[in-house]
Amino acid sequence: MSFRSKILLAVAGAALCAALGLQLGTAQAQAPRNLILFVPDGLRALMVTPQTAPTMAAIRDQGVNFANPHSLFPTFTTANASAMATGHYLGDTGDFSNTIYTGYPVAPAGGTVTPFLENDAVLFDVDEHFGGDYLNEETILKAARRAGLSTAAIGKLGPTLIFDHTDRADRPGRHTIVIDDSTGRKDGAPLSPEMQAALSKAGLPVIAPTRGDNGKAGKFNEPGTSVANVEQQKYFVEVATQIVLPMFKARNKPFVLVFWSRDPDGSQHNQGDSLNALTPGINGPTSLAAIKNADDNLAQLRKALDELGLAATTNIVIAADHGFSTISKQSQTSPAAKADYTDVPKGLLPPGFLAIDLAKALGLPLFDPNEKNAPVPDNVHTKFGSGVIGKNPAKPDIVVAANGGSDLIYLPGKNRRLAAQVVKALLEQDYVSGIFVDASLGRYAGTLPMSAINLSGSARPPHPSIVVNFTSFAAGCAQPVLCAAVVADTALQQGQGMHGSFSRADTMNFMAAVGPDFKAGFVNKAPVSNADVGKTIAHVLRLRIKANGRLIGRVLREALPGGRMPAVRNHTLRSAKAANGLQTMLKLQSVGATRYFDAAGFPGRTVGLDEAPKSASR
Repeated sequence: MSFRSKILLAVAGAALCAALGLQLGTAQAQAPRNLILFVPDGLRALMVTPQTAPTMAAIRDQGVNFANPHSLFPTFTTANASAMATGHYLGDTGDFSNTIYTGYPVAPAGGTVTPFLENDAVLFDVDEHFGGDYLNEETILKAARRAGLSTAAIGKLGPTLIFDHTDRADRPGRHTIVIDDSTGRKDGAPLSPEMQAALSKAGLPVIAPTRGDNGKAGKFNEPGTSVANVEQQKYFVEVATQIVLPMFKARNKPFVLVFWSRDPDGSQHNQGDSLNALTPGINGPTSLAAIKNADDNLAQLRKALDELGLAATTNIVIAADHGFSTISKQSQTSPAAKADYTDVPKGLLPPGFLAIDLAKALGLPLFDPNEKNAPVPDNVHTKFGSGVIGKNPAKPDIVVAANGGSDLIYLPGKNRRLAAQVVKALLEQDYVSGIFVDASLGRYAGTLPMSAINLSGSARPPHPSIVVNFTSFAAGCAQPVLCAAVVADTALQQGQGMHGSFSRADTMNFMAAVGPDFKAGFVNKAPVSNADVGKTIAHVLRLRIKANGRLIGRVLREALPGGRMPAVRNHTLRSAKAANGLQTMLKLQSVGATRYFDAAGFPGRTVGLDEAPKSASR
């Protein structure tokens, strides 16, 4: 070979190497980075300060501050978990609230037709009944696992599993690691041999600890807990930092970790700081300790990322599922509040007041779906609030799924005449603030259609016929969303904590993000929601997810490098006035076709409806 030929060959080789190197560098630059979704359950946006939650405040201030956040209504945990996990609104996922009507007796829930979904065995059973996937939408963890990423979900029972609820350990392939309250127990998601060995090696138990004193809700004459959920969450964060993150680093591939902190939600629900009193309500020392506990967990996760050399390549997204309010049990109109119960203070609403009042108004018998459909006599309430109404409990005319700050009403027979009677009865109660009705049942003065709030979609489980929002009000502070009280259909006591309503106190959750795929020091004033969380995570991780339904959130491009602020519009919808003058009003914002719901109800009965923009009749 001549000298000239050797030179040309060398130049060509160098060019080829440079091209290959450029392609490799480009591929590496385009590879998805890691992501942690941290969910501080029930954290109110305005409660995060450098004093109360320094880690979350730092992420908000250093990264992206989602200053206009939204929980989906009904503002409950599994409902919003389904939105974060899929990017879809509830009309598509069918997870309408923590307690839903399934249309069949759910064996792991004691045979009730109104199961509480924060239970792994119940979720597995509901999946099996509804075609193997009750959400009917692929979750971000399932898509990530399918794409070869490492995946894990750790934390609170129920929402944790939802992020990859169709995964089964008896199937081949690598599985999502699921650690929750039921880990190691017969009704929990099974652990792989790899995880069992890793737990033993780290000196951590295979059976997750209980909540201990934090799980004590108290009674009508006995305060609830005075401690945060420290011990159980200590276990969860140790599993994450000592086992899961090091394991993911060793695999040398991108990962997604969901960490669902039960605090502050669990402690705010059960707190015993103000038994039967509205103040301090959920602003007492127990609730503040719970916020700090969640913040400490996040600080431990960040420390582990630093020590493992993963901080620079890991995005952290924080999204609370909903806000929070203090429970009120007061009503001047409810027949249920005028009865005498052995476990309810005289004059206050009992659990199941809506089912009791509807049964009385319609002259129909009431049965308890959580007591094998036993009849409910006068001066007795149902066990958990839910009720089946009609002459035959096996084929009820009405089913009430009690949840807290809002309830779901189902009419299995789709009877329009009965729907009109139910709406009339609801409009007579002072604890009702806003009614939404399935359009297939007709239109009724004083109500808005469920489609207006994205509750009518492609869901597999039965759609509610009527959704009832309960009255909320400010309990005496300068910032109403921090001291809101809500009438709640719950076994918890007045003065404890609840959510689920359409008040701005419950829709205003905390949201922030930081990491290589997000802007730094950016305040995003555009509306964002938990459905957007799922879509944005999928976008950042470059996951391809086929949608079945059409009620979808948006990618938060304005929070990503180079992204521009979108145009935002404000709207108010008002129903026609009922005979007594009541009308359901809905305040919302929109970005393109994506809707964000601020607050809804009857003006004067919902926190957040005091100042409304110009109305648009519907």
